[in-house]
Amino acid sequence: MVGSTSAYALVMSGVGREIVLVDVNRARAEAEANDIHHAVPFAHPLTVRAGDYANLDEARVVVIAGGVAQKPGETRLHLLQRNADVFRQIIPSVLRVVPDAVLLIVTNPVDVMTHLAARFAADFGVPHTRVFGSGTTLDTARFRALIGRHFDVDPQHVHSYVIGEHGDSEVLVWSQATIAGLSLDEFVKVHGTPLTADDRQDIDENVRHAAYQIIAGKGSTYYGIGSAVARIVDVLLHDQRAILTICSRITDVLDCDGVTLALPHLVGGEGVLATIPLALDVTEREGLRRSAGALREAIASLNVS
Repeated sequence: MVGSTSAYALVMSGVGREIVLVDVNRARAEAEANDIHHAVPFAHPLTVRAGDYANLDEARVVVIAGGVAQKPGETRLHLLQRNADVFRQIIPSVLRVVPDAVLLIVTNPVDVMTHLAARFAADFGVPHTRVFGSGTTLDTARFRALIGRHFDVDPQHVHSYVIGEHGDSEVLVWSQATIAGLSLDEFVKVHGTPLTADDRQDIDENVRHAAYQIIAGKGSTYYGIGSAVARIVDVLLHDQRAILTICSRITDVLDCDGVTLALPHLVGGEGVLATIPLALDVTEREGLRRSAGALREAIASLNVS
């Protein structure tokens, strides 16, 4: 569902020129491609078709959403071993055809799967800057949407980030959140709407546990992440130099060195161009340290350097 919904979001947004769907179940890929292609007359002129790995030749971006689905009550990290086996087949199969493509990983647990994908890609001479994951792009959007709803402000004018693991240990960076260039405390004074500790806790819970609530109700999440994928692919294809909270292997950041997790990154046509550390408060720094530790343990369990 994530792969096909991402393709649909690309068509609705007019991102790209040709989309090829590859799946172990070719009949399903054909059906999804045909269904999405029938929406093209109502949206943008893209070609959508099913294919095999060989049909990815000349692709600039490959979105990898393959893997087993998250079960109700199952954490993302519990998916690790089941999906690691899938990636041992997918990554080499892609890079044998398009060694110069940017790989965007969406499969959960996305931080660890991105680390694993980058390790496999290194065998083909691909730098880790061209293999990154969706990270907390969706979590950041949820955070901004809920702050915007609280203050009755368009979320596009809210600047805030969720960093660390895309999962239970993620960190909502309240200290750096702004609206119209004002901190939230300053905006409260101007706007007149209070933001209490309980309000912050409610927003935190709704961001952190959104996926669990959705999975419990309908089995899986795909609309939000599909839209996030379309945004990231748009940035890559048009070299937009956007700041996104994707996940990538971190270097030279205290407590995070060598770990793949989400921080604000400058993203362009070649992939990750730079990591942007944030000026966190004490609580947030400790939260990021714990999140990095949890991911480091998960990565170590795979025996991947």
